[in-house]
Amino acid sequence: MIKNLATYLKDQPIVVTTNLGPPKVALAVGAHPDDIEFGCGGTLAKWASAGTKVFHLILTDGSKGSWEGSTSRSDLIALREREALHAAKHISSSPTVTFLRYVDGELPHNLVVASQIANYIRMVRADVVLGHDPWKMYRLHPDHRSAGFNLTDAVVIARDPLFLKDSGHTHFRPNHLLLWEAQEEDHAEEISDSLDKKISSLLEHRSQLNTSMGVDSPDNADQVDVFRSLIVESASTTGESFGLKHAEAFKRISDL
Repeated sequence: MIKNLATYLKDQPIVVTTNLGPPKVALAVGAHPDDIEFGCGGTLAKWASAGTKVFHLILTDGSKGSWEGSTSRSDLIALREREALHAAKHISSSPTVTFLRYVDGELPHNLVVASQIANYIRMVRADVVLGHDPWKMYRLHPDHRSAGFNLTDAVVIARDPLFLKDSGHTHFRPNHLLLWEAQEEDHAEEISDSLDKKISSLLEHRSQLNTSMGVDSPDNADQVDVFRSLIVESASTTGESFGLKHAEAFKRISDL
């Protein structure tokens, strides 16, 4: 008999895996318009090149994503959506990008949001779903936490037939859930051949160059090169820990 289940589970070895076969359909769920590119842009681009149909689901409107207090909210929302659409085209030749447009910084964690995501999983029949790890220790941004919890709830809602019975889409169980920026990374995807696409997609988020990438202007070649080098270095460091050249790492949950 196991007397202390928590201690037993803590002592179990972490099983590390790499490189899933390209799924038929992949769905990435991000809190903000640039989160998907940061979290799994290289993985999605690699799979898209192998024939995977890629879907992006962006939960908030990105309306707080500026350090300029005078920025018009409506203008910023429109700009960030355009940037997200341009970025997605670097990842896949025919991406589908959907915006739920919850207010940036105010994304709730509730059954309504989780059910919207679940219905989308059912609609696109996503074999692999990717998103934020809500259990990341000291995760500061509330939208990232809420996005992650809504997504994990959504997987359960999507898979079980007695949820959303009148949604118009039958229940569907994904094969894998991959959580980026994870507290406990146990899976990695090699992205050497798609790393340039990840970087190019990130650079399409021009409104975020200063806030997220340390680049004053897309015309500042030196700063762009520094940012590019940082992304390559991060992918190299991640890859090294998994025996790969360049990688993105995730928490993999396959017992869904």
